Amino acid sequence: MADTKREIERKYESDASGLPDLTGVAGVATVIDKGVAELDAVYYDTEDERLAAASITLRRRTGGSDAGWHLKLPVSTGVRDEIRSPLSDTLPDDLAGLVRSRVRGAELVPLVRLLSTRDVRDLLDADGTLLAEVSVDAVVAERLTEDGRTAQWSEIEVELADDGDPAFLDKVDKKLRKAGVRPSASPSKLARALQETAPKKAKQGKKAKQGKKAKKGDKGRKKDLGKAEAEAVAGAVASGEPVTPGDHVLVYVRAQRDAIVALDPAVRRDVFDSVHSMRVATRRLRSTFKSFGKVLDRTVTDPIGEELKWLAGELGVDRDQEVLTERLTEALAGLPESLVTGPVRTRLRTWSEKDGGGTGPGSELIDALNGQRYLRLLDSLDAVIEDPPLLEAAGGDPEKVITKAVRKDFGKVAALVEQALAQPSGADRDLAMHEARKKAKRTRYAAETANPLLGKPAKALVKDMKSLQTLLGDHQDSVMTRETLRDLALQAHEAGESAFTYGLLYGREERRAELAEGALPETWRTISADMPF
Repeated sequence: MADTKREIERKYESDASGLPDLTGVAGVATVIDKGVAELDAVYYDTEDERLAAASITLRRRTGGSDAGWHLKLPVSTGVRDEIRSPLSDTLPDDLAGLVRSRVRGAELVPLVRLLSTRDVRDLLDADGTLLAEVSVDAVVAERLTEDGRTAQWSEIEVELADDGDPAFLDKVDKKLRKAGVRPSASPSKLARALQETAPKKAKQGKKAKQGKKAKKGDKGRKKDLGKAEAEAVAGAVASGEPVTPGDHVLVYVRAQRDAIVALDPAVRRDVFDSVHSMRVATRRLRSTFKSFGKVLDRTVTDPIGEELKWLAGELGVDRDQEVLTERLTEALAGLPESLVTGPVRTRLRTWSEKDGGGTGPGSELIDALNGQRYLRLLDSLDAVIEDPPLLEAAGGDPEKVITKAVRKDFGKVAALVEQALAQPSGADRDLAMHEARKKAKRTRYAAETANPLLGKPAKALVKDMKSLQTLLGDHQDSVMTRETLRDLALQAHEAGESAFTYGLLYGREERRAELAEGALPETWRTISADMPF
């Protein structure tokens, strides 16, 4: 069974002088010599080093106190989550799942072996509490390929103790720099090993392959764009410096594809808000394909959009119920006990857990993420980015093309809001407001795409659409909550329980909906008057 450890560390270059005296570091009372450990680690990756490209490391290590399989996922600079599984001959399934979105159908092979002689020191405070572990590592790296190139170096590693204050690392850093020690140029041992042991012919071959890939992509693109324009789009997307309309749309598409791939292991680990964030990325992609149908050929992107809709549905199986549960729980907590009649909390808890409301992602979602359909979807998104189905407008005037698409989306929101305002309260108005909310999201995402190009006006529209989306979203949540309360009240009545509390909460939700409807005219007038395009 895997367990997770948050790793916060810094690496430094080391020379023959070894580790400077750290007894003068503020807060350090004792430096304990923990002896020398011999570590033997084999790092696994695909042949084209997909994990390394994402700053992910996967190793099987023997020696030391934590022998086993280790998967390190980046969190931020100098911070990684290390997921550990017991030592075994083959890669554990749980770790294999966490890299599936990167690896896909490729084989994981041993790429590099690192032999490290680790001289360890513990830094303790006056109470004997561990502050950090400092080690001097003498490393020998061997490329596990036909070339078998090797490299060796020495480095200092400072790892913060569990639950330690990251500011303490600044104190150690200050002491080391004063002693002439400098930070390592490489973020990890693996990164340095891959760089220093890479075969020369492999480096040259990689450049040639990239050139070939670019040419191959040119042939596959829509004939509406010439070769020069297609090459310019590919270069701008790769560099993140958009120029044409095609550049701007593809940079946004790429960002959402990257978000889905990066969030995959977080969803599997049930990291807070990861499911919601991945679901939003799928929505952003679907909206972008629709909004910019004059830039990217919809005969190609519409089928992908349907698959994104499927993925969003898998991600949302439990999400909608979680939102309603939170809303009902909060509303119930706000009532005086004298107004809570019958086993309301128990019934609510039973309802929320009925469809797998336990902790962690459901088995259906994990099955979906492990399935071929999901992997094919990721491959199709890669294809859109690497060989985009660009139409003629993709090479047109960027401000004109992007602005026109945003205005078109805004017009759809306007029509639906006006339709909602023209309706009396009831099902028709509820439906129109719900549809307006969905189009507000789409307009917001289109404005996000336009932001690098149009700047302030696009940013203002994003803010306005978010505000409208929040208002309409609260109204829709009230509609859904009232439906749930009606069902719960019927169940309570059939069981001979009092339905009073459900009716009371229903009335409060009805009032929230009325307030949202009442605020809509003024909110919309303000947004319409401020429309920056």
